[in-house]
Amino acid sequence: MFPDPCEFPVKHTPLLAIESGGIENYDLWKNIFSQIAPDIQTIWWEAAENSPAPPDYLLVSRPPVGKIAHFPRVKAILCTGAGVDHLVSDPAWPRDIPLVRMGGQRTAQLMAEYVLWACLTLYRGARTWAWQQERRIFEREIITCVASEVPVGIMGFGHLGRKVAKTLLDNNFPVLGWSRRGTPLEGVEVFSGNTQLKDFLAKTHILINLLPNTQETRDKIDKDVLSALPLGACIVNVGRGNQLVEEDLLQLLNAGHLSGAVLDVFRHEPLAQNSPLWGHPKITISPHAASEASRYDHARYIVDVIETLEKCGEPELLYDWKRGY
Repeated sequence: MFPDPCEFPVKHTPLLAIESGGIENYDLWKNIFSQIAPDIQTIWWEAAENSPAPPDYLLVSRPPVGKIAHFPRVKAILCTGAGVDHLVSDPAWPRDIPLVRMGGQRTAQLMAEYVLWACLTLYRGARTWAWQQERRIFEREIITCVASEVPVGIMGFGHLGRKVAKTLLDNNFPVLGWSRRGTPLEGVEVFSGNTQLKDFLAKTHILINLLPNTQETRDKIDKDVLSALPLGACIVNVGRGNQLVEEDLLQLLNAGHLSGAVLDVFRHEPLAQNSPLWGHPKITISPHAASEASRYDHARYIVDVIETLEKCGEPELLYDWKRGY
């Protein structure tokens, strides 16, 4: 059980210790918080270890292994990334302290717009246009289908997946959702669990991967999953690089079962110069840039989380040790 935040003494000025971005970025964080939340005091996290007043919260990105254990009485740890597996793999990580992942409306909106762009890119054949432009080839391949005829299936139907679904629905795409629990959403046909996975895949023309990073989801999108998609289907990977088996993707693209892919995350980053993904005529690559909000947006989200915790509430993106995300 996490400690009840209401058990802590009430402070008029919460103290936030900042590790994220290193000492070279601390002044940037400090200035932003002073502008948008002057009632929150900040301190460089190493200085906080010897501070007379211990910090209430920690803001981290990639702290050294074992170092977080030096702050056993903080109310919560806030991470500037959506993925926290690099944090919780620390053997000394304090499991009794709430850990909150990065989120916010701007992050979700950026992801939704990226996925919308990716879907339009795939079904309108924009990768072919780019390939032809590089070679000064002026040939037309007429695409007559419209968005309402292109079912999009989202694997991973949480905070980001539901925002993506709503944006796709607003642009006339039929949307399906698949997750472990199958939480319903108006206008979306929702599937749950492995027993309904093949039914979900069979109806999906563009597969969007937004799965959380857990032991169960690693290598989840393999030959079996990709082969269960209809002939000519496509995939957009904006989840985690270790969830898509890249060799299986290439095999099915080359065999003609899949017609395209948009990839933003990779098993090894940066993507190796000799990777066959770079030059494949059916693959569009972006450099892990689908949804990266500004430091101001992150700070606004952190302020909202701290306000929620100070009122004894539970943040939406609280890390669940049992689920692994």
